[in-house]
Amino acid sequence: MNFDKIIDRRGTHSVKWDSMNRLYGVSPDTGISMWVADMDFSSPDCVQAALAKMVEHGTYGYYGEDGSYRDAVCWWMANRHGWQVDPSHIFTTHGLVNGTALCLDAFTQPGDGVVLFTPIYHAFARVIGAAGRRVVECQMQNNDGRYALDFDAWDAQMDGSEKMLILCSPHNPGGRVWTQQELEGVAAFAKRHDLVLVSDEIHNDLVFGGHKHIPMAKILGCEDRQVMMTAASKTFNLAGAHTGNVIIADDALRARFAARMAGLGIGPNSFGLNMVEAAYSPEGAAWVDALVAYIDGNRAVFDAGVNAIPGLHSMALESTYLAWVDFAGTGMEREEFTRRVTETAQIAANYGPTFGKGGESFMRFNLGAPRSVIEDAVARLQNAFGDLQ
Repeated sequence: MNFDKIIDRRGTHSVKWDSMNRLYGVSPDTGISMWVADMDFSSPDCVQAALAKMVEHGTYGYYGEDGSYRDAVCWWMANRHGWQVDPSHIFTTHGLVNGTALCLDAFTQPGDGVVLFTPIYHAFARVIGAAGRRVVECQMQNNDGRYALDFDAWDAQMDGSEKMLILCSPHNPGGRVWTQQELEGVAAFAKRHDLVLVSDEIHNDLVFGGHKHIPMAKILGCEDRQVMMTAASKTFNLAGAHTGNVIIADDALRARFAARMAGLGIGPNSFGLNMVEAAYSPEGAAWVDALVAYIDGNRAVFDAGVNAIPGLHSMALESTYLAWVDFAGTGMEREEFTRRVTETAQIAANYGPTFGKGGESFMRFNLGAPRSVIEDAVARLQNAFGDLQ
């Protein structure tokens, strides 16, 4: 669990590092990559051992008899989240962006509206648009640096053409852990407008002290329209394994989803399933506990340094390793503060507008890196905006 170790990912086909120069104009030799949501940490020893066992065996055929994998998923959800999952309700997809696309294909038609509470994870809008569906942006309230749900405004916005709601829980990029009352409000909203409710809970394990993630599946009143999406990818840094789970308790929805999976010929990735099964274990749980404590320390360092810069505000994270920084207080145009981050500080960070309405004055920074990297990033940002101090 040496999270302080620097791992050079350059030249390893890492999107995060090997694409940053092309996309942001930031050299991987002199800059810091803080955009793509994967971490610069090695996965836990239990995952490495599972891969080593596969390599030692030396055959890489089709994966079958996935009962132990399903049991591992059920064990994890029960022990970490108090959620009892029926193993027969689990579908394995090639990650959760793929899971989102499959939900769109199974439960909506071209031209249908799909509701997003913005700002929100940018891949949702990209996939919705590519599928020929229509993004319906419901902008959240930003109450003194904390997002809130505005159901009254959104009720008035609906016109009946909307067929699905995609919830991000915990929220990316704002880091909110939704409360029981808020989730009940989401369920009621979906029911009022007859929306299939897809809950992406990929960050469910990365929650900081004083907050507790509640699976949407535990909220009563929307069982007939509910689709859960979970994955080990963010928790254990397994994004490249492209393995996620779509979990559907409702018989009718599950049958529709199964039909699309079968029609598209989608099967599991043996490497991903072996890695996730190893991760969802007591050894993996101990590693996650240490990881969350370390990221919380990174968050404290980053927030203290960034919030000391006049005009900058980093939202208080309740979950995720993705800091959401508001530059509105600088009075600068977006092009100016973006230039200072990318060109002066030499940091590649996500541009706020890609997350939808409400993200215009923001940038997102990945804190899943050794502490020394976070300290370097803070120093660079303080220098880049030094004239404000």
